[in-house]
Amino acid sequence: MALRFRVRLTPKGGRDQIEGWWTDSAGQAALKARVAAPPEDGKANTALIDLLARAREVRKSDVRIASGATSRLKTIEIEGDETQLSARLEQVTAR
Repeated sequence: MALRFRVRLTPKGGRDQIEGWWTDSAGQAALKARVAAPPEDGKANTALIDLLARAREVRKSDVRIASGATSRLKTIEIEGDETQLSARLEQVTAR
């Protein structure tokens, strides 16, 4: 099983951090994240995968960008137990 969610990424954001939830004008939720890496040669995407893997306590190979690799708004899939991953996601965003 996989947990699937959207992320709004800010590259060159000064530090790697998950900032909580954001809702767009259509009412769709996305996790806000920022990374220090620039959006060049996939560096920001790699930093995002590293950040999400650490936050969810999974291997980097379990995290993938399902869509939006060149966009600020991305769809992420994390392989693993969906219930546990959702709980970890809530813990990280509640800080």
